[in-house]
Amino acid sequence: MKYRWRWSDLLGVGVTVVALAIVAMMQRQSLETLQRDAGEVLTDAEYQRQTAQTIAQMEALAKLPAFGFDNLVADWAFLQFLQFFGDSEARRSTGYDDSPAFFRVIVAKDPRFVDSYPYLSTAITVYASQPQTAVNLMTEGLTHLDPHYQPTAYLVWVFRAMDELLFLGRGLDAAQSYDRAADWAELQADAHIRDAAPYYRSLAQTLRNDPDSRMAQMNAWIWALVNAVSDRSRETAIKNIERLGGKVSRLPDGNWQIRHPEDLR
Repeated sequence: MKYRWRWSDLLGVGVTVVALAIVAMMQRQSLETLQRDAGEVLTDAEYQRQTAQTIAQMEALAKLPAFGFDNLVADWAFLQFLQFFGDSEARRSTGYDDSPAFFRVIVAKDPRFVDSYPYLSTAITVYASQPQTAVNLMTEGLTHLDPHYQPTAYLVWVFRAMDELLFLGRGLDAAQSYDRAADWAELQADAHIRDAAPYYRSLAQTLRNDPDSRMAQMNAWIWALVNAVSDRSRETAIKNIERLGGKVSRLPDGNWQIRHPEDLR
């Protein structure tokens, strides 16, 4: 008797295959991490092989159906990114150019993973020097975000505005992004979020009046400094604040003190 496959059977097989593939990848990555922690010294060629293997996995995951495991796949991709990003020895060998591969998985599988976007902007724009790629991924993710369900989603518009203004030199595009950030912030029940809306609205108006505004750039770099997620991001923000004539110092309580140049006060 010839067995006829039902859709539920095929779905079950697909779920099992995806789950097993993820487990296998996690086990392999864990083994390599344990080997490195045990003191094994890797050559540049071995770092490049491991990185190429990880990126190939990410590229496959971005295209394959997840059979309901989308959030799990996105979370695992983010954990892999954190390991990739934090491995300074490997990055000295292979660099950060492959950072977008992790976020293509995250945006494809769980674009509502709002907490990943600050890392997206930092890794792809600041470390990999690919701001247009970062903007494209944020733009794709924003089509799936809803400020009524993701209260902090307005920040994705802010990060997009920063990349457009500070790294792509597109002040008018940044003005539109800041306006959208203000629109979404105004919808929130949290008063602290709503209170930020006029600030973003003011930046948007300043950029419409002068797309190359030093004041807007200064304020954007200050925001980048306060919200930085890595040392290089902080160093980049401080360097550019000082380039624009500002002075940066760290207070005993850990907060930042920024003095604007005389002509911008």
